[in-house]
Amino acid sequence: MRERTALDTQMQACLRLEQTLNDSLDLIEMGEAEADQDVVAEAENALRALQKEAGKLELETLLSGEADANDCYVEIHAGAGGTESQDWAAMLERMYVRWAEAHKMKVEIIDESAGEEAGIKAATILVKGLNAYGWLKTESGVHRLVRISPFDSNAKRHTSFSSVGVFPVIDDNIDIEIEEKDVRVDTYRASGAGGQHVNTTDSAVRLTHIPTKIVVQCQNQRSQHKNRATAWDMLRARLYELELQRREDEAQAEAANKTDIGWGHQIRSYVLQPYQMVKDLRTGVESSQPNLVLDGDLDQFMGAALAARVKGTSGKVVEDLD
Repeated sequence: MRERTALDTQMQACLRLEQTLNDSLDLIEMGEAEADQDVVAEAENALRALQKEAGKLELETLLSGEADANDCYVEIHAGAGGTESQDWAAMLERMYVRWAEAHKMKVEIIDESAGEEAGIKAATILVKGLNAYGWLKTESGVHRLVRISPFDSNAKRHTSFSSVGVFPVIDDNIDIEIEEKDVRVDTYRASGAGGQHVNTTDSAVRLTHIPTKIVVQCQNQRSQHKNRATAWDMLRARLYELELQRREDEAQAEAANKTDIGWGHQIRSYVLQPYQMVKDLRTGVESSQPNLVLDGDLDQFMGAALAARVKGTSGKVVEDLD
């Protein structure tokens, strides 16, 4: 039913575009025949808006990957640098939450480890919505921040790194086999808010997949049973994404973006001082308004990265979408 609804929505959008195009052309013809420039101008404005909408729909056709329509997990890890990097990780978490909310998607915090003074050491959020994975998968990689640190009394400029990983939620019809002997299960007391019960019982669960060294953890529920079930879902998602990445690497013969959290590996730079700019190093797309980007305005970056990833272009399909 979800697939049928998605297809129906796409078909209706195409029919609407066609109807608007025909109506606008008829208006232009009528306005020219009657020498009514106001009618012609109105129809031309409608065509410009139609061009922008068509560009968005064209971009959505690129979301045809095996798991693109699925919900997804977004993992954020602070790099080396202590409080500064942990604050940057928290800024990234907020950025993705705001992006998801702007696109009418639901967000659930699965796991969050607070920083020592500010920010977070790591966090996992679940984003629920059509094509959540398709859009957010382009965000996997290292993100670099340059700014004057609010935690430095000397007001010096600091460079911080945090990594982002995106993994699709697995549908029931996708079978991922995991040998229990390959997984180490640890339980521990949850940290942070949650009440007396959370902080006095071993309700949090951590799973370590020994062959791949993948680690997932969940502590958002009071029940260890629920946290364990969520952790297993996350592990299946990570292994599935690993397989998708392997296939893509083989098909495109390109290295994965998930590398060391440091210099030379970032996919995007966010500069707040001495000038303001956000630049995607994969596509060259830039924005001179980092505050808007950090508030969730990511579509131009995601669109260009998706176009480059799928079509091998520099993202011209989305150059006017901002």
